[in-house]
Amino acid sequence: MRCVVIAAGLAMAAPAFADEKFETRLSPSPLTDGTRVNIAGEGRAYASLDGNTLTVSGNFKGLKSNATTAELYFGLGIGVTGPKAFDLTVTKAVSGTISGTVKLSARQVNGVRSGKFYVQVNSEKAPDGNLHGWLLPPHPFPGEGVPEPGHGFLPQLDAPQH
Repeated sequence: MRCVVIAAGLAMAAPAFADEKFETRLSPSPLTDGTRVNIAGEGRAYASLDGNTLTVSGNFKGLKSNATTAELYFGLGIGVTGPKAFDLTVTKAVSGTISGTVKLSARQVNGVRSGKFYVQVNSEKAPDGNLHGWLLPPHPFPGEGVPEPGHGFLPQLDAPQH
């Protein structure tokens, strides 16, 4: 009986783990001569990881045509595209919000932590990607045209090498 009381007391005293936070700046998808006229805009997306539940929210503005879909993709790494993993909810307008909550596998949880997930907003005139951004731990954005020293903000390069 005494062990049960001690164990219960330890469980109540254990600190609750805070949700892990991630964010990204949504910027125009890669441009080609054929897509340049149809892709524009900007936005922000935020994500919170609680166990295996990822909750995404964000906003966007300045699209040249109405948003049609928003999705989470699972790439090979930061800046490397991959297949669609989940649908998000999006305002079907040139400015609006994105949101969604998804359950992740253990592999996908590790993918969020290592920068493999990115948010993509598609539009009528850019159905294969209007805005996108990789979810990363919160960090300062230096601004347009401002270089970051070293390798920039790449969490996989900040890990100690063995």
